Amino acid sequence: MPKVLILTDEAVEDREMAYPYYRLQEAGYTVEVVGPERGKTYTGGRGLPFTADLGPDDVRIDDYDAVIVPGGKAPDHMRTVPGLVRIVQDAVARDKVVAAICHGPQMLIEADVLRGRRATCAPQIKTDVRNAGANYVDEAAVVDGKIITSRFPPDLPAFCKATLEVLSRVPAGARS
Repeated sequence: MPKVLILTDEAVEDREMAYPYYRLQEAGYTVEVVGPERGKTYTGGRGLPFTADLGPDDVRIDDYDAVIVPGGKAPDHMRTVPGLVRIVQDAVARDKVVAAICHGPQMLIEADVLRGRRATCAPQIKTDVRNAGANYVDEAAVVDGKIITSRFPPDLPAFCKATLEVLSRVPAGARS
């Protein structure tokens, strides 16, 4: 069965965590949550709890088809955790699907994987995205190869649709 990782930490945007979590399961993916510490429960910005199935050292990126990075304040915390940044770097290096919404592109900035790509994000970090070498585009969902970015919670339907479309183009034999 195809598998997806979703990153979490304190103050993740609850909707951006829960919507892809359930939407990807509905589409037939096993979704595993990875946070700075395996087994710890992280509280979303609106109070929803999310428990990490895995810590960064538990992740073997070749076992996954995609990495999802929700926004909120969590990416600002996650980008200080070298193991979580490494997951994003490894996913891009191995040509996995990486989808980040809202402030999630802060992880793509920290992983230094936006240079020369088209991307969008929360308006508050668009200068950061540009400074990371990306061509900022103000659209609901931007696809550049296997990197998908979106702006904020109202874009979640477009974000998940684009992510699933890109995942559908990954040949079954290419999945690890």
